[in-house]
Amino acid sequence: MGPLARASRWSVAVVLLLAALLCGSAFARGPLDFAGAQPVLLGNAGQAWIDDGGNLEVEDASRVPDIRWEPTSAESIYSLNRSRSLWVRFTVPPSPTSERWYLEIPYPGVDAVTLYSRDAAGRWQARAAGDSLPVAAWAVPHRHPLLPLHVSPSEPHVHLLHVENGAAFGVPLRFVSESYLARSEQRVSLALGMYFGLAALAVLLAAVGAVTLRDRAYSLYALSVVLMGATQAAMTGLGGAHLWPEWVWWNGMAAHVMPLFAVASLQLFFAEVVSLRDRSRLLYWLLLALAAASAPAAIAMMFSAEVAERLRLLVIYVVTASASGLGVAAWASLRGDRYAPWLLLGTLPVAIGAFGPVARAAGLIPTSFWTNHGMQIAIAIELPVMLILLALRSQHRREHVRRMQGLDRFDPATGLINAAVFQERLVRLITRSQRSKLRSAMLLVDIANIDALQRQFGSDAAHEITLRVAGRLLSVAREIDTVARLSDHRFGILMEGPLRANEVAEAGPRVVARCLMPFPSRPLEWVPHVRVAQALIPMDGTDPAQLIGQLELLLATAPSDSRRAVFMLSRPPITRPAALAR
Repeated sequence: MGPLARASRWSVAVVLLLAALLCGSAFARGPLDFAGAQPVLLGNAGQAWIDDGGNLEVEDASRVPDIRWEPTSAESIYSLNRSRSLWVRFTVPPSPTSERWYLEIPYPGVDAVTLYSRDAAGRWQARAAGDSLPVAAWAVPHRHPLLPLHVSPSEPHVHLLHVENGAAFGVPLRFVSESYLARSEQRVSLALGMYFGLAALAVLLAAVGAVTLRDRAYSLYALSVVLMGATQAAMTGLGGAHLWPEWVWWNGMAAHVMPLFAVASLQLFFAEVVSLRDRSRLLYWLLLALAAASAPAAIAMMFSAEVAERLRLLVIYVVTASASGLGVAAWASLRGDRYAPWLLLGTLPVAIGAFGPVARAAGLIPTSFWTNHGMQIAIAIELPVMLILLALRSQHRREHVRRMQGLDRFDPATGLINAAVFQERLVRLITRSQRSKLRSAMLLVDIANIDALQRQFGSDAAHEITLRVAGRLLSVAREIDTVARLSDHRFGILMEGPLRANEVAEAGPRVVARCLMPFPSRPLEWVPHVRVAQALIPMDGTDPAQLIGQLELLLATAPSDSRRAVFMLSRPPITRPAALAR
């Protein structure tokens, strides 16, 4: 035998040895140890067997010799239904009896779990919990099944656990002492209290927003938070422990029905936030129909006796509705909706957190901390984001409403007051000037070369020129002055008195000079040539309509080839220095 052959044989031997070690470790069973850190997981320290008929009694399960028990595992998922049940056998080691020990099954939705242990006379004693019993009748009323163990300081005790569930069962069984249970429940109660407190605050703020702002999005959001909170109460077992401890049927049904309505309300909220009705009537009615389908789906669940069918329907509806709502938000975001990206950002943690419960309901992964509490963490992150989104949306809506209400007083393109408001202020200016004997002024400003600019640079350039002129007139005017847009290419300025003679004389030329300044990144020809007609108040008249008419006539009769740009009804008196006057 050559060296190559010997090396090959050694390689095969090493591989077989490693495989044997791996298989041995996979099927090795270690004893339970209640002296270590808690919680103590059953792991592979127990044995499991599935009763295909589902009618085996505890005496049979403890005596039948041909039962093929298999080692348990924390990652095992057992396929159960109404005709199949699970038996688990494990031995509790001798432990101090200074405090009680419990078998904790962190799955509030299990149909029925019964723990059997022998008493001093050798008879099997049963302690039961699950949705088939009122929570008040459980061995230990709790959020999830908590079954007392028979512990002795001197000898081990064999226990049998019978699990009946209409769907897959993949729950890590763990053992906890009374003191550890009290500490862990304080932490869980604090976390759940924070979540439900935050949810109650969100509902309160949304209700106030719905009443004060009359925004339907706030109402839909409050409804979705209430339904989501009820869903989490059902899924965490708080509902069964505190809200409906005597309602057996509803305790088993709530965790399946409530998510339907919670997801449906979220779809309505999405549609309202992105204004889907205005963007696409077809998509809006399709999403509305999908939300309405939650009612017949819930009725079908209530009349279904198979838990697996209810879970299948729940998974299908939740996945379909959630994907549709997120798809609509993404579609609106691609079309420029300003709120859709925030909506996607806020719902991203919920979409990630929902994966655990959905996958567990589908029987893909075992029950864990994240499948039980991942949604509460995700919703706690989502609530502030959604409240910020609604606040921004309300602010934008109020600004839009104010603009719409001000259309009869303001020019929507420039934000300047219109002709009607300008005339009202002119009347008050004349009255003040007469009463206080002050000198004020009124200017009409026309863009004289607007037609030439439009022919040379196009209609968009003419529109932009008008906006630029409005901005420059505002920069020339003082804070107490009034600038208005009277027509497409005509503006008006009211200069509040008292005005000195040189201020009146410089007003028109200053406007012309400011408008003639070139614009950055524009050709030198791209400048407005304005003409200004100016009147003194009250010297040139006290009739508003007559004053405006006279100034319009000045501008209309000015020669088109005139080099003058400022026209006055009357020349203001020139103030001479005192030395010249003497």
